[in-house]
Amino acid sequence: MEKEEFYKRMREKAKEIHIDLSVEQMDKLYRYMDLLIEWNQKINLTAITEPEEIILKHFIDSLTILKYLKQNEKIVDMGTGAGFPGIPLSIVCNENKITLVDSLNKRLVFLQEVIKQLDLKNVETIHARAEDFGQNKTYREQYDIATSRAVANLATLSEYLLPLVKIGGKCICMKASDIEQEVQDAKKAIDVLGGTIHQIEKFTLPQSDIGRTIIMINKTKITPGKYPRKAGMPSKEPIK
Repeated sequence: MEKEEFYKRMREKAKEIHIDLSVEQMDKLYRYMDLLIEWNQKINLTAITEPEEIILKHFIDSLTILKYLKQNEKIVDMGTGAGFPGIPLSIVCNENKITLVDSLNKRLVFLQEVIKQLDLKNVETIHARAEDFGQNKTYREQYDIATSRAVANLATLSEYLLPLVKIGGKCICMKASDIEQEVQDAKKAIDVLGGTIHQIEKFTLPQSDIGRTIIMINKTKITPGKYPRKAGMPSKEPIK
């Protein structure tokens, strides 16, 4: 896709979610797309490789949570994969400090190249499993926002995210559209881990019929020290 066409499509979709992108921001997103397509031929980063789909399903989807962020917040993107939602957020809100965490080092090698090429000053990458990261005192209960996109069921995801957030902070869980049962199944876990569901927003991505849900969880009390449990346990045996 030519740069001018990318600008046009990116701008019109972003406006539908009330975001005005600068030329510099769109230029960085365009370069990010090029790197994603190029590196995806060497390592498996994403099944979405068509520019039109990258714009909608990666970039716009990532930016749907922008309205929930405030300036100068510390944000952690757990299980970031190829950098979603963390890299698009870092491009558009460069006053926030964003930590990208993933368990697969080759993804982080790609992300470090993206950070270097796009000259992103507000992003760091950390190679860790979610369970180990959440038990590390350097990071535990240090973040204003913990977010994740399509990583695990909500009960498991809560065990990954809530230990990282300060009291008064929040988890922003990015999900597909059909999540009613998942929310019910996760209520006990969220409560045990020190959280309360604050808001559930359902919507469709611009100019599509692709349904999305954002679940906002407020951190209201300290997470008990035994959570997250050892690697593999949150997914094998979610808190019930």
